[in-house]
Amino acid sequence: MLNRFSLLYVFSMAMIHAQYTDQINSNRPGASIGAFAVGKGIIQFEGGFEHRKHKHEGYNYSTVDGTILFLSARWGFLSERLELTYQGSFMFDRLTNKIPDQYVSYKRKGFLQNFLGFKYLIYDPFKKEKKVDFYSWKANNGFKLKHLIPAVSLTTGGNFIFGKNHPYNFGDVFDALYRPIFFQNLSIPTDQEPFFSLRGVLATQSHFLGSWVFVTNLIYDRYLTEQTVKNYILTLTHTFHPLWSVYLENEGFFSMRYNNQIFRTGAAYLFSDNIQIESSVGVNTNTRPGSLFINLGVSYRLNFHKDFISAEEIEYKELKKEEKELKKTMKKNSKAERKRARKAKRI
Repeated sequence: MLNRFSLLYVFSMAMIHAQYTDQINSNRPGASIGAFAVGKGIIQFEGGFEHRKHKHEGYNYSTVDGTILFLSARWGFLSERLELTYQGSFMFDRLTNKIPDQYVSYKRKGFLQNFLGFKYLIYDPFKKEKKVDFYSWKANNGFKLKHLIPAVSLTTGGNFIFGKNHPYNFGDVFDALYRPIFFQNLSIPTDQEPFFSLRGVLATQSHFLGSWVFVTNLIYDRYLTEQTVKNYILTLTHTFHPLWSVYLENEGFFSMRYNNQIFRTGAAYLFSDNIQIESSVGVNTNTRPGSLFINLGVSYRLNFHKDFISAEEIEYKELKKEEKELKKTMKKNSKAERKRARKAKRI
């Protein structure tokens, strides 16, 4: 029982000091990002690979069979609330075009995503939680309405496209076959995605019943282009063992080219305080294209965090120090007064 309450104490202190936790806080294995930053002085890498199979009914069941390498780098700096983040994915695949009179199969490679931006925690509902009840498990793990109030963060930054003849314009793996309806049967190239566009993510994160976390993302992507993408992600995570957690996730895409719904599930294993291993699978509900995802990955952090001390704590320590010095001075003065009084009596 002592270990459980010790862990509760550590967790509560982490909440008091905002983002930092004694154990790694990874966005993987899901596609959503949490509201909290990694913490000042933390450098964290989240990577892996995913095998994807796509089949598009609209292109006579043409297929894309590929592997994606993922890498996310996160650095907490200046403040517990602030994070510099990079998200990248590079794809190797084979496109098989089955449109009549156009049959061809060839290999491709290129970036699906290159994003660099900042995350800032706007609201932290745990900031005012001050103590843990060491004698009541229910008090610390029972349902409380205030736990439904989420932390809120905003991530903003830019997408960068490198190289000419980019094979995945606007994130579309079937871009080589895409034509607006009017030009469907003509060999007219589609618009090229510009080098730079903007992306914004509003993230919320709620903790409840001691072992459940609910994350939402509202995303506006590729702003400044003619083909903006709006999507949402809902992720529910449950920790059923100190080292194991599972999750369910739904992601929706809405763009000029296609609308899609993706469902994912997976598990994560805490290998150590600084390493997490994870795996997931996913499918979508569309046939334009229909998709299957199988993902494996690992998250690793370099911990250079120093305990954060708030202005209130610094002021309190200074007052305690002054109080101690005052008591010492008063004791010294009292001793001197008694000494003078004894001398006066002798005279």
